[in-house]
Amino acid sequence: MKRSGLITKKIGMTRLFDDNGVAHAVTVLSVGDCTVTGNRTMDKHGYVAVQLGFAEAKDKHVAKPQLVAAQKMGLKNYRKVAEFRVSDDCLIPVGTSLSAGHFVIGQFVDAQGTSKGKGFQGAMKRHNFGGKEATHGVLKAHRSLGGTGMREWPGRVLKGKKMAGQMGNEIVTVQNLKVFGNDLNENLIFVEGAIPGANGSFVMLFDAAKKEHKDLPVPTKSTVVSRQSSEKLVETVVEEIVAEPVKEVAVEELGGEVK
Repeated sequence: MKRSGLITKKIGMTRLFDDNGVAHAVTVLSVGDCTVTGNRTMDKHGYVAVQLGFAEAKDKHVAKPQLVAAQKMGLKNYRKVAEFRVSDDCLIPVGTSLSAGHFVIGQFVDAQGTSKGKGFQGAMKRHNFGGKEATHGVLKAHRSLGGTGMREWPGRVLKGKKMAGQMGNEIVTVQNLKVFGNDLNENLIFVEGAIPGANGSFVMLFDAAKKEHKDLPVPTKSTVVSRQSSEKLVETVVEEIVAEPVKEVAVEELGGEVK
């Protein structure tokens, strides 16, 4: 079994207290209007996946192929669209709105986001170098990189050498974060620990790949009551009301006869 993940938006960090009064640093993630926009099947596409959309977008901000596809499906346009590989039994109907209850409190998740960009940085900051000696003999080269090449052979700088360059602004995945809680009314998920990315950035949440999971809602937790089930509920309530016997009131209390 492999369930779909969620597209969320990072709100920020705060702290929450457990039942023992211990404070925990948590990251607040908003599920918002995360909706299923399509399914990929083995027969048609060669793989099985669920396509999700997040954050409604204006028509002018969406490419024409995606705009036409959304109009054919009768769905809104979304700023962020992503696919999640799933198993055959975890496909979700198109148009289903996902909620924060998709992940169970106490389970472990993997979070994937784009880290903050820090621009062009030196080797010490980028790769955590210790720097050169701060004693005698080092002349204005305390934070320099040091030797990068070699002699006549191989006569070049090897690929992957830790040097100065662009830092941050890359996809980072943090594994085995615990779901501390959720707010179903506001559609929020509280994940214990830090998650890469700036506030307001998109974060992908998955079931932790290196943990075993039990009692998860498959394929997802639905917060929308179907029309048929609601009609059956109304019929059941009406039948109970009709079947309930009418209690006779004492004649003395009414001051007359019961007809």
